[in-house]
Amino acid sequence: MAIRTLDDLDAMDTAVGVRVDINSPLADDGTLADDARLRAHVDTLAELLDGGARVAILAHQGRPGGDEFARLEPHADRLGELLDREVAYCDATFSADARDAVADLDAGEAVLLENTRFYSEEYMEFEPSRAAETFLVSRLAPALDAYVNDAFAAAHRSQPSLVGFPEVLPSYAGRVMEAELDVLGSIEETPTPRTYVVGGAKVPDSVTVAEHALEHGLAETVLVTGVVANVFLAASGVDVGRESTEFIHDRGYESEIERANALLDEHGDRIRLPVDVAVERDGERVELAVSELPPRDDEAVMDVGSDTIAAYGDLLAETGTAVLNGPAGVFEDDLFADGTRGVFDAATGAEYTIVGGGDTAAAIRRFGLSGFDHVSTGGGAALRLLTGESLAAVEALDR
Repeated sequence: MAIRTLDDLDAMDTAVGVRVDINSPLADDGTLADDARLRAHVDTLAELLDGGARVAILAHQGRPGGDEFARLEPHADRLGELLDREVAYCDATFSADARDAVADLDAGEAVLLENTRFYSEEYMEFEPSRAAETFLVSRLAPALDAYVNDAFAAAHRSQPSLVGFPEVLPSYAGRVMEAELDVLGSIEETPTPRTYVVGGAKVPDSVTVAEHALEHGLAETVLVTGVVANVFLAASGVDVGRESTEFIHDRGYESEIERANALLDEHGDRIRLPVDVAVERDGERVELAVSELPPRDDEAVMDVGSDTIAAYGDLLAETGTAVLNGPAGVFEDDLFADGTRGVFDAATGAEYTIVGGGDTAAAIRRFGLSGFDHVSTGGGAALRLLTGESLAAVEALDR
């Protein structure tokens, strides 16, 4: 793809619409509970502002009807603190008030426009040409000279603010978008051998990541954890117990056992399964060897065990590139945090480490881990790239 970046944009006294993804957890009082996504966009915004651009920031927060569907005024205040300059807030997105707010900016000033999802068409998917005709794009674009998309975390969506503006304005990738595409789009260029750690509870997604990595030669080894490990253990003939089996069936993941079985048949020598697991017994963490399964009927497999953590750690220490996609257990519960903390910490011993965003990045923040070469800002978008799929917003920039 021949996507233009900020290196190609002369920002001086240019009105630039910048789409970011600062959708963040909110506290009960409506304040930001986590500003990680805001911090990610500071470099892009600072570069534009320092270059003399007049910046109109576009973003969303939450989903219609959800508890975190909220105004963006707290986000403007926090961005101002992070950028060490005022970021104005406008409670409109494309109306005359919004256009006037952009027109009133001086070089080096920014305004955050209101939550794009307050506008109903923004929560719909369109072809780019049709997205350009929506009210948001058709009304706001005349107030802008250029458009920058830095919202990698939303790049798999085909919504007006993501795919419509490139149809009518010179468009560029911001620094977050550029870095994500450089890393996640070029895994085949990273150091070898490569080890993928796939886990979490979103089994179909993780199995697809493993399948793509194995079939395209991106991974020499795949380590399975989390509910994904339970599915692979079941596929290998292990009885993971009534509770874990019911969870798999309740989520409709029976077909994933069949997929896992096919992968084990074809690539079994490259897939590593846990050798022990952890369950809760009488309020305590109890570890069982896989040979001791199934557990009691009222016990579910909640984490990988100590021997698995050590074995996976030894493999990761010898790998060229480690790709982490999904936690190893129910890391939100202190009883079952050891697997995720231990495996992820061990991954920092690899020559190069990529974190696939979403729950994986949340776990890293929870444990205060560092030493990763690339931590993706996107969950769904990162997953698309890790499975070889295209991103609607990236294709729009390429147009």
